[in-house]
Amino acid sequence: MSISSALSAGVSGLAANSTRLANISDNIANSSTYGYKRVDTSFESMVINQARGGGTYTAGGVRATTSRVVDQRGNLVSTSHPLDIAISGRGMLPVVSSATLLSGPTTPRDLTMTTTGSFRTDDQGYLRTSSGLVLMGWPANADGTIPSQPRDSANGLQPILINPSQTAADPTTRINLRVNLPANDAVGGAVGDAREMEVEYFGNLGNSERMTITFTPDVAGAAGVRSNSWTMEIRDSAIIDDPATAEDESLIGTYTLDFNDSQAGGGTLANVTAVTGGAYDPATGLLTVPGANGPMTINLGRYGDSQGITQLSAGFSPANVTKNGSPVGNLTGLQIDENGYLQATYDTGFTRTLYQVPLVDVPNPNGLIAMDNQTYKVSPQSGAFYLWNAGDGPTGAVAGYSREASTTDVAAELTDLIQTQRAYTSNAKVIQTVDEMLQETANLKR
Repeated sequence: MSISSALSAGVSGLAANSTRLANISDNIANSSTYGYKRVDTSFESMVINQARGGGTYTAGGVRATTSRVVDQRGNLVSTSHPLDIAISGRGMLPVVSSATLLSGPTTPRDLTMTTTGSFRTDDQGYLRTSSGLVLMGWPANADGTIPSQPRDSANGLQPILINPSQTAADPTTRINLRVNLPANDAVGGAVGDAREMEVEYFGNLGNSERMTITFTPDVAGAAGVRSNSWTMEIRDSAIIDDPATAEDESLIGTYTLDFNDSQAGGGTLANVTAVTGGAYDPATGLLTVPGANGPMTINLGRYGDSQGITQLSAGFSPANVTKNGSPVGNLTGLQIDENGYLQATYDTGFTRTLYQVPLVDVPNPNGLIAMDNQTYKVSPQSGAFYLWNAGDGPTGAVAGYSREASTTDVAAELTDLIQTQRAYTSNAKVIQTVDEMLQETANLKR
């Protein structure tokens, strides 16, 4: 009977608009929630039969379907903390509930994801939010490199754990010599005093060591004739001489340096001959010596390079020497760069990469299962996840000092609220009218 179907249609209209009202209320309530993705409600008609040629019509009504618009991005809001993290584009941060950590190692099914978070170290050193989401990442090697990891599995990810009292050393691996040797010393018959300089470097344990470099001019030629040749000896203080032997065990390299005296390249390095020690590479200007803490490169400059070691008619100038490395330092801060590398800064100025935070992406973000605290899990509708380096593939860059705002537009939601209220009232009026018509029908028997 058509009048009965009208009653059913009105009831379905009330139910559909009630659903829309619930979604609108949720959206408005979370208008200030960082990372919140608004819920959209759409109505779909239900058809019971199609009237043909003026026959009776049976109302089917309406049903409401809801979906969370996960692929919509909110505006990035600047903050004052480096570990307030958001993403400027597609992709999500891998996180895991802190409660999961108490039950043992994480598994792929434990992985959840979120688009933003305010992470701080807790009492155990984990980077987590106030709601208990722990940031996940790939741990770096001691030299700051990230080992190869599976991209379609969470097995390589680990909860990021920071020791606030940790210290670190940065061993010296390279020394740049910008030294001038007095040209008038390398003359036959001259006094030929040796020139000595000490260069501090830092060992593998952060200990301070020194490398002593001695330059002795060649004065064996004819009197007054410039040889343009020097002998360079390199000694490492970390190597202790054995008193039982007469050998100078701290001597790690002896080299002959010949300099150019032509009009075009006068004073520049012309040839390096290794007597003992490691080899010199003329293509790079680097000399590799076997130090006590491992191989170390000394930059003498390439042949003909005026910025390298020189021999000019000027005084001995050993001051322009630089090196990498630093002594033991204490952790002073953490920050994350646009590529997702979590870096620790120490009070010595040394910076080390601790973790890489990949970005999680799925083929259909709107098919993800929404959970508490603006987190999501994969589902058959979303497709399998893949772990990208931030900025690669479809993913955006990681933004520190930022939070992603809610995607709720309050003005639009209030407009929808008014429309929903009017639609609900109209459906209630339909039910009231049907009730009155049924009452009239019942009164026909009187």
